[in-house]
Amino acid sequence: MHSALFEYINEKTTIDRKKFDEFAHYFKFANLKKKELLLKQGQICDKLFFVNSGCLRLYHLNEEGKELTRYFAFEGKFGTDLTSFITSEPAKDNIQAIEKSEILFVNKKDFQHLKINEPSINAVYMDILEMAYITSVKRIYNFQGEDTLKRLKWLMAYQPRILSRLPNKIIASYLGITPYTLSRLKSKL
Repeated sequence: MHSALFEYINEKTTIDRKKFDEFAHYFKFANLKKKELLLKQGQICDKLFFVNSGCLRLYHLNEEGKELTRYFAFEGKFGTDLTSFITSEPAKDNIQAIEKSEILFVNKKDFQHLKINEPSINAVYMDILEMAYITSVKRIYNFQGEDTLKRLKWLMAYQPRILSRLPNKIIASYLGITPYTLSRLKSKL
């Protein structure tokens, strides 16, 4: 149940299994159904989620009710509304299982305790923050001002799992285009 999390932490910072087992119980297990919501926009996000299998999607609904996807957390990755998790302000995102998923989650209070008392968790937190920043910057620079075909090619090159596993409607919301436009662009490739 915790093997993937151990591998993730061990990859970021060396930790022996015995030390990991001392705090692994803070990370609770959950099975999620396809389309199950973990967090609704406007709620306070007080959990950090780690994906053992499946995929989580972070998205919000704009004023017109259009879904805008911001991030996907696949196997071996963390996902949460970081701003809400850090500030305890209402979340801008919904968090949904796109596929049947198995996750681990830790609540904010326990995670704060672990950050202070477990150097490996502090290193993981730094990695989460750094990767969130890098992912956001890359997405902004690769999407801003680029035509839709270039955005699709970028996605194919840097995040091919998204194209092979997720429905066109969700991919289109990530690219900021309509599903029709996505289908048309795919036919050109």
